[in-house]
Amino acid sequence: MTLPAALAAELAALLGDGWRTDDAAREAQAGDDSRRHALPDAVALPRTREQVVALVRACRAHRIPIVARGAGTGTTGAAVPTLGGIAVSFARMNRILDVRAADRCAVVEPGVLNGELQTALQPHGLFWPPDPSSAELCSIGGNLATNAGGPRAVKYGATRDNVLGLVAVTGAGELIRCGGAYTKCSSGFDLTRLIVGSEGTLALIVEATLKLAPRPQAQAGLRAFYRDAASAAAAVSRLMAQPVVPAMLEFMDRRSLELLRRNGSDVPEAGAMLLVEADGGFDALPDILAALGAAADGDGLLDMDVAQDGMARDRLWAARRALSPALRSIAPGKINEDVVVPVSRIPDLVAGVEALADEHALTIVSFGHAGNGNLHVNILYHPDDADETARARMALPRIFDLALALGGALSGEHGIGLSKRGFMARAFDPATLEAMRAVKRALDPDGILNPGKLLPDV
Repeated sequence: MTLPAALAAELAALLGDGWRTDDAAREAQAGDDSRRHALPDAVALPRTREQVVALVRACRAHRIPIVARGAGTGTTGAAVPTLGGIAVSFARMNRILDVRAADRCAVVEPGVLNGELQTALQPHGLFWPPDPSSAELCSIGGNLATNAGGPRAVKYGATRDNVLGLVAVTGAGELIRCGGAYTKCSSGFDLTRLIVGSEGTLALIVEATLKLAPRPQAQAGLRAFYRDAASAAAAVSRLMAQPVVPAMLEFMDRRSLELLRRNGSDVPEAGAMLLVEADGGFDALPDILAALGAAADGDGLLDMDVAQDGMARDRLWAARRALSPALRSIAPGKINEDVVVPVSRIPDLVAGVEALADEHALTIVSFGHAGNGNLHVNILYHPDDADETARARMALPRIFDLALALGGALSGEHGIGLSKRGFMARAFDPATLEAMRAVKRALDPDGILNPGKLLPDV
């Protein structure tokens, strides 16, 4: 696509040095962690919401696509400008506008990095709960766009549960405000929760009011090994049924543990492992830990470790942190897709994935956030082996079909983007998809915001 000269001149005047058409700038906004790549025709780096409004209105007049960009850590291709157009980087809108400790909220621009926000909140004794694996690098805007989660989501919720309000620019170039610095509201439609997770297809977020939580005084951890995935899943059900909600509850399957042992980690032979973290006050933590330990105990438990100080907890979690890098020791190619099922169906999901691995002669490793039923299914293959690559591509839709058959969904935290867009018609009936398209038309009447993402073609 070639940008109209009039549009390029208008945006150059509007943005000054925030309007870039050089190859280096375009290349920097061409991909994400999905390894997909497509060059935008230009890059816009606005500094103010007024510039964003003017930019969208100008692009709408010329029917030019707009793709909002955060830090590019997404895994589904949602931020890749596949149709060219303008990549809007929010790197310069990176101010923490206000920390309102008394209201337990922070007001931020989308370019603030998650890790920077957490550092700024420490003196206030507060934190923002979403903690994706890329937390030090990813932007708040990207977290909002994808409804990012992480291990803490089991207790504190994902991004959508930790946003109180938004200011955003629709595809019609209108500035809208929804929500605010309050936790209870019964006034009209909940546009905040609608826009969060919409992957930049409905509006460009220019400000967010985030819900903060008090930083716990203390943490402790448990590591439990089980005979099989069914025993571990039964323990997950017990853990989630008792009154004390774990701060984190992570699952690793048999193949994960085999891989860790092969790479030198100190884990015994077992069918599955759970990592459980508790947090709370100094006085309450021993009772919390005892309750979680009692729930983790049961049929199929082989061994359990308890760690209450920081160094011991780090040792327990070392295996979880080592797992993703260890995957590369099996094969250089990796298809990493997250699916979510009801917690009670985790054994069926793991068993089904193992059966698919055997059927397609592939190594498939499953691990993730058991307390939410959200597992990361990693298909490992050699890209230079055409037959193995084909088998990996054939296994992927079978995994999605398995998750849907178990009453689950295509994604728990990564989103849809490009990688799962073609499967949305399997996940939703035509009437539901048409309702989503109607919302899209209402907020983006000309379809310029991140076209070709999330929703399948009609």
